[in-house]
Amino acid sequence: MTSAYRGSTARLLLLAGAMFMVGTNASVIAGLLPQIANQLGTTQATVSYSITVYAVIVAIAAPLASIFLARASRAVLMACGAAFFSIGTIVAATSVNVEGFIGGRGIAALGGAALVPTASAVATSLVPPERRGRALAMVSAGFTLSGAIGTPLGTALGSIASWRLPMWCLASIGIIVGIGIALLFRKIPTAAPVPIRRRLAPLADRRVIAAVLTTLFMVVAFNVVFIFSASLTSGATGGEGTLLAVLLMGYGLAGVVGNLIAGPVTDRYGSRVIAVIALVAVGILLGVLPLTVWSFPLCLMVFAVWGFVAAGTSVPVQHRLVVIDPDAAAVTLSWNSTAMYVGIALSPPLGNFVIGLGGPLLTPVAGVICVGLALVSFLIGLLPTRSRVSVRSVRGGSAALLAVPVAERATCVDPAP
Repeated sequence: MTSAYRGSTARLLLLAGAMFMVGTNASVIAGLLPQIANQLGTTQATVSYSITVYAVIVAIAAPLASIFLARASRAVLMACGAAFFSIGTIVAATSVNVEGFIGGRGIAALGGAALVPTASAVATSLVPPERRGRALAMVSAGFTLSGAIGTPLGTALGSIASWRLPMWCLASIGIIVGIGIALLFRKIPTAAPVPIRRRLAPLADRRVIAAVLTTLFMVVAFNVVFIFSASLTSGATGGEGTLLAVLLMGYGLAGVVGNLIAGPVTDRYGSRVIAVIALVAVGILLGVLPLTVWSFPLCLMVFAVWGFVAAGTSVPVQHRLVVIDPDAAAVTLSWNSTAMYVGIALSPPLGNFVIGLGGPLLTPVAGVICVGLALVSFLIGLLPTRSRVSVRSVRGGSAALLAVPVAERATCVDPAP
């Protein structure tokens, strides 16, 4: 590795830590709803609105930050994001009413909006092009760990002490991450200023829209099942919270492994192949899930395999966005982040609607439909453009004539499908 990329591992781990705290903050509220509602003198439904507020603010603010803060130093932007995250979390932790709690969550969401897309874009600049998939996988592992460890641990801390304790822990992590970013990312170059019109240009690219929609549908497919997993798996767990935690942890830990494998596999075989295989596998697993909810061992097995495969979808989709136009990676990844949080916001109402139609067993069915939409979206993004040129690729001493879209000619490092 050249001197330009030395020290990248420590920086990537720090970015993964940032993703971990943002991911945990977004999901840990679900496990703390009863305590928060009781202490703030309100209903669980009212407190749950903080999840929607958090997701909507990140969805809106992430692309706006990439457009209007383009001249800002990446280090300053991420450090300020960590500061907003900590301040908002402290406000939420010290609130005495639900309005203050939701307000604090909103401030923390602004920090997440600055951190998430910027961290993903910076990660790809820390390593050579052939290692982008590994870099994205390492950073994305923070999100995966937030579900596998952060959320269960936060719920446990809340049950032992108070719901405020995990909030204070997250605020402390935010302070540490902010200081680390200020120290380790001082020499990260600021991206060249780009006109707003050009920053909005990716939205006119069918390939970008297709990849972003893939993320949106995949997030909905995951959350519409995961959020309501307690009701869905009650036959297997007998309503025991401990057994449910084992299922969710099995999903999360398997997801960590799948996420780490997805990086090098994507680098080796390309995002196109890996994304399609992973999407098809997820659809099959969600289709099988309703048949296993009567047996805890079978359910645990499906959850683990589901977690392993599902983790392999986000890395190739992000990789695909970077490959389409590396110079616009910060913008396209911010739109990808927006899609992710829009998906989070849409999942609860969709899940409640489906359960109202036919009960929790229909949530995996809704998940399968969303996975199908994600697959169609991704495949549409792979359709060739009108203008094509022929280039020669020599493999094993023999020449093969390949058709490559003009727009991908200079930037594509993804093997052709």
